[in-house]
Amino acid sequence: MSHSRTGDSQIALRPGKLPIRLLRQLIRYTGAPDPNVYVGPRFGEDAAVIDLGNQYLILKSDPVTFTAAEIGWYAVHVNANDVAVMGATPRWFQTTLIVPPRTTAATVRTIIRDIDRAAQRLGIAITGGHTEVSAAVNQPIIAGDMQGLVAKKHLVTSAGARAGDCVVLTKSAGIEGTSILARERPVVARRVLGLKGQQVAARFHHQPGISVVADARMAARAGATAMHDPTEGGVAAGLFELATASECRLQIDLDRITIHPLTTKLCEHFAINPLGLIGSGSLLATLPAPRAAALIARLASAGIAAAVIGSVQRGRGVAARRDGKRARFTWSERDELTRVL
Repeated sequence: MSHSRTGDSQIALRPGKLPIRLLRQLIRYTGAPDPNVYVGPRFGEDAAVIDLGNQYLILKSDPVTFTAAEIGWYAVHVNANDVAVMGATPRWFQTTLIVPPRTTAATVRTIIRDIDRAAQRLGIAITGGHTEVSAAVNQPIIAGDMQGLVAKKHLVTSAGARAGDCVVLTKSAGIEGTSILARERPVVARRVLGLKGQQVAARFHHQPGISVVADARMAARAGATAMHDPTEGGVAAGLFELATASECRLQIDLDRITIHPLTTKLCEHFAINPLGLIGSGSLLATLPAPRAAALIARLASAGIAAAVIGSVQRGRGVAARRDGKRARFTWSERDELTRVL
């Protein structure tokens, strides 16, 4: 498929992330030059970095589109995650909320209260935003904007992984996607998981949760060289993005990636890949081996599971092994969730 400036103009885009070649073209348009922009639009980076002199301001925007349930809660956490993985503390949040006609005032209040509840939990101030009723949408759509601060010496980006580092993954693959599948397809989920299993899976966005703020804080303190938050496209896309941003090769042991049994059952039923399922709640981090071991111990003491799933090598891309043998590694700009919903 061609992605040239002229050859792809009539190609219909599929749900999910933009094709890489198109995205690379678009991120060249950066407006007026500004010497204070330390990190601008880059493939695989989670947020922008602005030089304020004695510290960095981290800027991030992200929507919630896969679900209409608890979108206020989701919006705060997914945006806070992308600020936290830069080594920063999320501080200020704004949101744009667009709802379709006939949405009730009670629904809007619930969304705003969910934003407030999530923000209070993370110590984040809500500084404004925009609300609107529009026939252009058929379900509530929310887009958030998060800002945070980090001391210059503590900045972490997706581009810092170094050959010899270990790759650490916290929690498990497909946390957010598991929750969405269990809530958006409850009848099927009850049949596959049983009533109790469906109820547990439906609350994965609360337990183990979709926040990686605590994970990222501990990883940064442990000396993480790079961090990345797997969202659309799951852990697989997150690994590819991390490798691309760092211009290195990741050697991944697929057997070491934790996948919760409820996630496995749902993915098997829907014939989708759990490693390609939207993955907010897990953190990818690279660290030198001794620091990786120390981080895993600290995370465990805080009740957060983590494991070394591979290593950073010279080269490009992602290579995988399973059962000690070379295995095919695949990722997609299209999240596996879009094959079901």
